[in-house]
Amino acid sequence: MIRLGAGRLDELVAVGAHCDDIAIGAGGTLLTMCLARPGIRIDALVLSGGGSEREQEERAALAAFCPGAELRLTVLKSPDGRLPSHWDEAKDAVEELRVRTEPDLVLAPRTDDAHQDHRGLAKLVSTAFRDHLVLGYEIVKWDGDLGRLAAYQPLSPEVAERKVRLLQEHYPSQRHRPWYDREAFLGLARIRGIESHARYAEAFAVTKLTLNLEG
Repeated sequence: MIRLGAGRLDELVAVGAHCDDIAIGAGGTLLTMCLARPGIRIDALVLSGGGSEREQEERAALAAFCPGAELRLTVLKSPDGRLPSHWDEAKDAVEELRVRTEPDLVLAPRTDDAHQDHRGLAKLVSTAFRDHLVLGYEIVKWDGDLGRLAAYQPLSPEVAERKVRLLQEHYPSQRHRPWYDREAFLGLARIRGIESHARYAEAFAVTKLTLNLEG
């Protein structure tokens, strides 16, 4: 498997349309990075769930998914499933995030995600963070929405299991969903691991990437 390193990562931005999006799509990657780089700065933005139990879940979850990190989280109050009608608010939040950060890596939804909130946020990120490495995470959901992705972050078995445990532990409001279970999360990680010659992995879409092959 071809491997490309991103160099030293000191600052990371992670965005999600809903509480739990970041953890589902990139929770294993966050754990892997934070365990390897204590003190990494993470600025996270979530568009919906502010002021509710979902925000409380998100704050506890991301603290657990980012051990040892300097974490700053903003959770807005946009209604779930209504991003198009709250476009200005979302755009302002993404642009403000861009002004106050200079990340080495951005984790965001995929631009072709089937959910309009995920897809809309991804498009805002791609216009605000034009000169940054943006990895588009995938979110398992009822309509499938899985495809062939280009980039993989291998996960150790310990990290993969820890991710699943933290998802179950910190998002009790989501346990009623038929797809929100250990088999779904670990099964997808196993499939992505097979594709990347690892036991487990998370997969990401990359829309634009500049190579530096001089050294």
